[in-house]
Amino acid sequence: MTEPVTVVEVGPRDGLQNECAVLSTEVKLAFVRALASAGLSRIEVAAFVRPDRVPAMADAAEVAAVAKDVVTHASALVPNRRGLDGALAAGLSSVAVFASVTEGFAQANLGQSVDGSLATFAEVVTQAKQANLHVRGYVSCAFDCPYDGSVDPGQVSGLVERLLEMGCDEIAISDTIGSAVPAKVNAVLSACASSLPISATALHLHDTRGAALSCVEAGLAAGVRTFDASAGGFGGCPFAPGAGGNLATEDLVDFLVNKGFDPGVDLAKLARATDVVATALERDPPSKVWKRLRGTSC
Repeated sequence: MTEPVTVVEVGPRDGLQNECAVLSTEVKLAFVRALASAGLSRIEVAAFVRPDRVPAMADAAEVAAVAKDVVTHASALVPNRRGLDGALAAGLSSVAVFASVTEGFAQANLGQSVDGSLATFAEVVTQAKQANLHVRGYVSCAFDCPYDGSVDPGQVSGLVERLLEMGCDEIAISDTIGSAVPAKVNAVLSACASSLPISATALHLHDTRGAALSCVEAGLAAGVRTFDASAGGFGGCPFAPGAGGNLATEDLVDFLVNKGFDPGVDLAKLARATDVVATALERDPPSKVWKRLRGTSC
Protein backbone atom coordinates (compact mmCIF):
# COMPACT_ATOMS: atom_id res chain seq x y z
CA MET A 1 0.00 0.00 0.00
CA THR A 2 1.18 3.49 -0.80
CA GLU A 3 0.02 6.69 0.84
CA PRO A 4 -1.62 9.28 -1.42
CA VAL A 5 -0.02 12.66 -1.89
CA THR A 6 -1.21 15.58 -4.01
CA VAL A 7 0.94 17.22 -6.65
CA VAL A 8 -0.26 20.66 -7.70
CA GLU A 9 1.03 21.38 -11.20
CA VAL A 10 1.98 25.03 -11.65
CA GLY A 11 3.80 24.75 -14.98
CA PRO A 12 1.22 26.55 -17.14
CA ARG A 13 1.45 29.55 -14.82
CA ASP A 14 4.67 29.62 -12.80
CA GLY A 15 6.57 27.59 -15.35
CA LEU A 16 5.80 29.93 -18.25
CA GLN A 17 5.48 33.38 -16.66
CA ASN A 18 9.21 34.11 -16.65
CA GLU A 19 9.97 32.90 -20.16
CA CYS A 20 11.22 35.41 -22.73
CA ALA A 21 9.32 33.56 -25.44
CA VAL A 22 5.55 33.89 -25.20
CA LEU A 23 3.92 30.63 -26.20
CA SER A 24 0.74 30.56 -28.22
CA THR A 25 -2.61 29.82 -26.63
CA GLU A 26 -2.78 26.60 -28.64
CA VAL A 27 0.55 25.37 -27.25
CA LYS A 28 -0.50 26.23 -23.69
CA LEU A 29 -3.74 24.32 -24.08
CA ALA A 30 -1.91 21.33 -25.55
CA PHE A 31 0.34 21.47 -22.49
CA VAL A 32 -2.62 21.59 -20.10
CA ARG A 33 -4.38 18.72 -21.85
CA ALA A 34 -1.23 16.57 -21.72
CA LEU A 35 -0.75 17.32 -18.02
CA ALA A 36 -4.34 16.34 -17.26
CA SER A 37 -3.91 13.15 -19.31
CA ALA A 38 -0.89 12.29 -17.14
CA GLY A 39 -3.16 12.23 -14.09
CA LEU A 40 -2.59 15.69 -12.64
CA SER A 41 -5.95 16.73 -11.23
CA ARG A 42 -4.92 20.10 -9.77
CA ILE A 43 -3.36 22.47 -12.30
CA GLU A 44 -2.76 26.21 -11.98
CA VAL A 45 -3.48 27.17 -15.56
CA ALA A 46 -2.98 30.94 -15.68
CA ALA A 47 -2.59 34.24 -13.86
CA PHE A 48 -4.98 37.14 -14.34
CA VAL A 49 -2.31 39.81 -14.14
CA ARG A 50 -1.36 42.89 -16.15
CA PRO A 51 -0.06 41.73 -19.55
CA ASP A 52 2.39 44.62 -19.71
CA ARG A 53 4.10 43.23 -16.60
CA VAL A 54 3.76 39.52 -17.38
CA PRO A 55 3.26 39.16 -21.16
CA ALA A 56 3.19 35.37 -20.98
CA MET A 57 -0.15 35.52 -19.15
CA ALA A 58 -1.91 37.87 -21.60
CA ASP A 59 -4.23 35.08 -22.80
CA ALA A 60 -5.25 33.94 -19.30
CA ALA A 61 -8.97 34.26 -20.05
CA GLU A 62 -8.77 32.10 -23.17
CA VAL A 63 -6.63 29.43 -21.51
CA ALA A 64 -8.74 29.26 -18.36
CA ALA A 65 -12.04 29.09 -20.23
CA VAL A 66 -10.94 25.91 -22.02
CA ALA A 67 -8.85 24.41 -19.20
CA LYS A 68 -11.76 24.37 -16.76
CA ASP A 69 -13.39 21.66 -18.91
CA VAL A 70 -10.17 19.65 -19.20
CA VAL A 71 -8.77 19.75 -15.66
CA THR A 72 -10.58 18.35 -12.63
CA HIS A 73 -9.51 21.31 -10.48
CA ALA A 74 -8.21 24.19 -12.61
CA SER A 75 -7.14 27.35 -10.80
CA ALA A 76 -5.64 30.74 -11.54
CA LEU A 77 -3.67 33.39 -9.71
CA VAL A 78 -5.61 36.61 -9.08
CA PRO A 79 -3.96 39.75 -7.61
CA ASN A 80 -7.08 41.90 -7.30
CA ARG A 81 -10.83 42.13 -7.92
CA ARG A 82 -10.32 42.59 -11.65
CA GLY A 83 -8.36 39.34 -11.75
CA LEU A 84 -11.06 37.58 -9.76
CA ASP A 85 -13.71 38.83 -12.18
CA GLY A 86 -11.67 37.33 -15.01
CA ALA A 87 -11.44 33.97 -13.26
CA LEU A 88 -15.17 33.97 -12.54
CA ALA A 89 -15.99 34.85 -16.14
CA ALA A 90 -13.82 31.95 -17.30
CA GLY A 91 -15.78 29.59 -15.05
CA LEU A 92 -12.98 28.56 -12.70
CA SER A 93 -13.87 27.07 -9.32
CA SER A 94 -10.53 27.82 -7.65
CA VAL A 95 -8.29 30.87 -7.35
CA ALA A 96 -5.13 31.85 -5.53
CA VAL A 97 -3.87 35.07 -3.98
CA PHE A 98 -0.20 35.72 -3.25
CA ALA A 99 0.95 37.69 -0.24
CA SER A 100 4.56 38.53 0.56
CA VAL A 101 6.11 38.14 3.98
CA THR A 102 8.51 41.00 3.26
CA GLU A 103 8.03 44.64 2.33
CA GLY A 104 10.73 44.54 -0.35
CA PHE A 105 9.07 41.77 -2.36
CA ALA A 106 5.57 43.19 -1.84
CA GLN A 107 6.67 46.45 -3.41
CA ALA A 108 8.52 44.73 -6.29
CA ASN A 109 5.76 42.25 -7.06
CA LEU A 110 2.61 44.21 -6.28
CA GLY A 111 3.64 47.83 -5.91
CA GLN A 112 2.06 47.86 -2.44
CA SER A 113 3.06 47.45 1.18
CA VAL A 114 2.31 44.13 2.88
CA ASP A 115 -0.64 45.69 4.71
CA GLY A 116 -1.90 47.33 1.52
CA SER A 117 -1.78 44.08 -0.41
CA LEU A 118 -3.58 42.22 2.38
CA ALA A 119 -6.38 44.78 2.33
CA THR A 120 -6.78 44.10 -1.40
CA PHE A 121 -6.68 40.35 -0.90
CA ALA A 122 -9.24 40.46 1.91
CA GLU A 123 -11.78 41.86 -0.55
CA VAL A 124 -10.82 39.32 -3.20
CA VAL A 125 -11.08 36.37 -0.81
CA THR A 126 -14.43 37.55 0.55
CA GLN A 127 -15.86 37.82 -2.95
CA ALA A 128 -14.36 34.48 -3.98
CA LYS A 129 -15.86 32.68 -1.00
CA GLN A 130 -19.25 34.26 -1.68
CA ALA A 131 -19.00 32.72 -5.14
CA ASN A 132 -18.16 29.33 -3.54
CA LEU A 133 -14.63 29.24 -4.90
CA HIS A 134 -11.76 27.36 -3.30
CA VAL A 135 -9.09 29.88 -2.32
CA ARG A 136 -5.39 29.19 -1.91
CA GLY A 137 -3.11 31.72 -0.26
CA TYR A 138 0.52 31.77 -1.34
CA VAL A 139 3.00 33.01 1.26
CA SER A 140 5.81 34.40 -0.89
CA CYS A 141 9.42 34.64 0.37
CA ALA A 142 8.68 32.38 3.33
CA PHE A 143 12.37 31.62 3.86
CA ASP A 144 14.44 34.39 2.28
CA CYS A 145 13.73 37.54 0.28
CA PRO A 146 15.85 38.81 -2.64
CA TYR A 147 15.44 42.34 -1.28
CA ASP A 148 15.17 42.04 2.51
CA GLY A 149 17.27 38.96 3.23
CA SER A 150 16.54 36.24 5.77
CA VAL A 151 12.95 35.87 6.98
CA ASP A 152 11.97 35.15 10.58
CA PRO A 153 9.57 32.18 10.86
CA GLY A 154 7.44 34.30 13.18
CA GLN A 155 6.79 36.70 10.30
CA VAL A 156 5.55 33.80 8.21
CA SER A 157 3.25 32.60 10.99
CA GLY A 158 1.75 36.06 11.36
CA LEU A 159 0.99 36.31 7.64
CA VAL A 160 -0.47 32.81 7.58
CA GLU A 161 -2.86 33.73 10.38
CA ARG A 162 -4.06 36.78 8.48
CA LEU A 163 -4.68 34.78 5.32
CA LEU A 164 -6.61 32.15 7.25
CA GLU A 165 -8.70 34.84 8.93
CA MET A 166 -9.64 36.15 5.47
CA GLY A 167 -11.00 32.72 4.58
CA CYS A 168 -8.22 31.01 2.60
CA ASP A 169 -8.79 27.25 2.44
CA GLU A 170 -5.15 26.30 1.85
CA ILE A 171 -1.80 27.96 2.44
CA ALA A 172 1.18 27.34 0.15
CA ILE A 173 4.42 28.05 2.01
CA SER A 174 6.57 29.29 -0.85
CA ASP A 175 10.32 29.29 -1.37
CA THR A 176 10.25 32.03 -3.98
CA ILE A 177 14.00 32.19 -4.62
CA GLY A 178 14.89 28.55 -3.96
CA SER A 179 17.03 29.10 -0.86
CA ALA A 180 15.26 26.78 1.56
CA VAL A 181 16.96 23.89 3.33
CA PRO A 182 15.30 21.27 5.55
CA ALA A 183 16.12 23.10 8.78
CA LYS A 184 14.36 26.24 7.50
CA VAL A 185 11.37 24.22 6.34
CA ASN A 186 11.08 22.64 9.79
CA ALA A 187 11.37 26.02 11.50
CA VAL A 188 8.64 27.62 9.38
CA LEU A 189 6.27 24.66 9.64
CA SER A 190 6.77 24.57 13.42
CA ALA A 191 6.08 28.31 13.70
CA CYS A 192 2.83 27.93 11.76
CA ALA A 193 1.65 24.70 13.37
CA SER A 194 -0.55 26.28 16.05
CA SER A 195 -2.77 28.07 13.50
CA LEU A 196 -2.32 26.18 10.22
CA PRO A 197 -3.63 22.59 10.00
CA ILE A 198 -1.13 20.35 8.28
CA SER A 199 -3.95 19.14 6.01
CA ALA A 200 -4.30 22.73 4.69
CA THR A 201 -0.55 23.15 4.15
CA ALA A 202 1.28 22.97 0.83
CA LEU A 203 4.93 23.50 -0.01
CA HIS A 204 5.89 25.46 -3.14
CA LEU A 205 9.58 24.96 -3.84
CA HIS A 206 12.09 26.26 -6.34
CA ASP A 207 15.30 24.34 -6.96
CA THR A 208 17.89 27.10 -7.29
CA ARG A 209 20.42 25.31 -5.06
CA GLY A 210 19.37 21.72 -5.73
CA ALA A 211 17.86 21.31 -2.26
CA ALA A 212 14.16 21.16 -3.19
CA LEU A 213 13.77 17.38 -2.82
CA SER A 214 15.45 17.39 0.59
CA CYS A 215 12.92 20.06 1.57
CA VAL A 216 10.12 17.82 0.27
CA GLU A 217 11.45 15.05 2.50
CA ALA A 218 11.36 17.40 5.49
CA GLY A 219 7.81 18.36 4.60
CA LEU A 220 6.74 14.73 4.32
CA ALA A 221 8.22 13.99 7.74
CA ALA A 222 6.22 16.89 9.17
CA GLY A 223 3.00 15.55 7.63
CA VAL A 224 2.69 17.75 4.53
CA ARG A 225 0.96 15.90 1.71
CA THR A 226 0.55 18.63 -0.92
CA PHE A 227 3.47 19.83 -3.02
CA ASP A 228 3.72 22.19 -5.99
CA ALA A 229 5.89 21.49 -9.01
CA SER A 230 6.35 22.58 -12.61
CA ALA A 231 6.64 20.10 -15.46
CA GLY A 232 10.23 19.94 -16.62
CA GLY A 233 11.38 22.33 -13.92
CA PHE A 234 10.66 25.39 -16.04
CA GLY A 235 9.86 28.59 -14.23
CA GLY A 236 10.95 31.33 -11.94
CA CYS A 237 9.64 34.65 -10.73
CA PRO A 238 10.07 37.80 -12.85
CA PHE A 239 10.17 39.89 -9.67
CA ALA A 240 12.68 37.79 -7.72
CA PRO A 241 16.24 38.31 -9.00
CA GLY A 242 18.29 35.12 -8.92
CA ALA A 243 15.36 32.76 -8.54
CA GLY A 244 15.87 29.46 -10.30
CA GLY A 245 13.29 27.20 -11.87
CA ASN A 246 10.62 25.37 -9.98
CA LEU A 247 11.02 21.89 -8.61
CA ALA A 248 10.44 19.66 -11.65
CA THR A 249 7.26 17.61 -11.51
CA GLU A 250 9.03 14.59 -13.00
CA ASP A 251 11.68 14.74 -10.28
CA LEU A 252 9.06 15.15 -7.55
CA VAL A 253 6.88 12.28 -8.81
CA ASP A 254 9.86 9.94 -9.15
CA PHE A 255 11.04 10.88 -5.65
CA LEU A 256 7.60 10.37 -4.08
CA VAL A 257 7.10 6.97 -5.70
CA ASN A 258 10.49 5.80 -4.47
CA LYS A 259 9.55 6.97 -0.97
CA GLY A 260 6.39 4.87 -1.02
CA PHE A 261 3.85 7.58 -1.85
CA ASP A 262 1.28 7.56 -4.62
CA PRO A 263 0.95 10.87 -6.52
CA GLY A 264 -1.36 9.27 -9.09
CA VAL A 265 0.73 10.54 -12.01
CA ASP A 266 1.90 8.61 -15.07
CA LEU A 267 5.56 9.57 -15.39
CA ALA A 268 5.86 8.69 -19.09
CA LYS A 269 2.81 10.79 -19.97
CA LEU A 270 4.11 13.61 -17.79
CA ALA A 271 7.38 13.64 -19.72
CA ARG A 272 5.39 13.89 -22.95
CA ALA A 273 3.59 16.93 -21.53
CA THR A 274 6.97 18.53 -20.85
CA ASP A 275 7.95 17.74 -24.45
CA VAL A 276 5.23 20.15 -25.60
CA VAL A 277 6.91 23.09 -23.87
CA ALA A 278 10.46 21.95 -24.57
CA THR A 279 9.70 21.76 -28.28
CA ALA A 280 8.04 25.18 -28.31
CA LEU A 281 10.92 26.79 -26.41
CA GLU A 282 13.52 24.83 -28.39
CA ARG A 283 15.49 23.79 -25.33
CA ASP A 284 15.66 20.93 -22.88
CA PRO A 285 14.14 21.42 -19.44
CA PRO A 286 16.21 21.23 -16.24
CA SER A 287 14.48 18.08 -14.95
CA LYS A 288 16.93 15.26 -14.23
CA VAL A 289 14.25 12.60 -14.54
CA TRP A 290 13.05 14.01 -17.89
CA LYS A 291 16.65 13.79 -19.16
CA ARG A 292 16.91 10.22 -17.94
CA LEU A 293 13.67 9.26 -19.67
CA ARG A 294 14.79 10.92 -22.86
CA GLY A 295 18.28 9.46 -22.71
CA THR A 296 20.05 12.82 -22.73
CA SER A 297 22.58 14.40 -20.38
CA CYS A 298 22.60 17.89 -21.82
